[in-house]
Amino acid sequence: MERDEGRGRVALVTGGASGIGLAVAGVLAGRGWRTVISDIDAARAREAAGPIGAEAVPFDVVDEAATEAAFAEIEGRIGPVEALIANAGLIQPGGRPEDLPLAEFDRIIAVNLRGVYVSCLAAGTRMARRGRGGIVITGSVTAWRTAPLHAYAPSKAAVVHMAACLAAEWGRSGVRVNAVSPGYVATPPLQAAIDRGQRDPRLLTDAAALGRLVEPVEIGRSVAFLLSDDAAAITGINLPVDAGWLAGSHLTTYGGLRPAREP
Repeated sequence: MERDEGRGRVALVTGGASGIGLAVAGVLAGRGWRTVISDIDAARAREAAGPIGAEAVPFDVVDEAATEAAFAEIEGRIGPVEALIANAGLIQPGGRPEDLPLAEFDRIIAVNLRGVYVSCLAAGTRMARRGRGGIVITGSVTAWRTAPLHAYAPSKAAVVHMAACLAAEWGRSGVRVNAVSPGYVATPPLQAAIDRGQRDPRLLTDAAALGRLVEPVEIGRSVAFLLSDDAAAITGINLPVDAGWLAGSHLTTYGGLRPAREP
């Protein structure tokens, strides 16, 4: 049985209708949070919210006015947002920088960086006035390592640093801000890329110390921990949840990770 960590408090998950966001929303709902799913696709948000007993309040995170209106609706109809999971973001296929149209670069930065900031601003200023709250931003292991993702990776490095900046800004007002950085997560988009032959699953897992992909629910549990009272003294950090990919990836220069020890 899940712990009642949320105790009926309101948690908003942006980009919560699928993938990591939906897994986070499911974990929080199971732990007693009154969970609100946001997504730019209203129908998909409503469809995702029903099975886990969540509410759906769709809005575009890039649109400041729409974001403010959504927070006003949530706080007026459901209750004060005491946890924000700023998860909405766009992914991109790998490629050469000269092949990435600037319009696509701008679109990814707008959602992954500006959208996160707009959401955090709407949530954090309200939390700071109330003297309590928690924010978790979804980063990525690409915040630490190079990748042929010339808009996505810089956007994730930026929001990881944003978490530290906001943690310092709002800490004395009782607001904690952290980032969670997933590694390679077994989400439908990644599986689709594997099925199309665009990604080699062996290359994704061979560099991970645990030798596997991360399950979406494991990101959800990590977010739940950072929002819980067990993490009351933790703010301004970036928590990698990557099955040991960061720890193991450098060992390719030494012949790779050692196999499991024989019994």
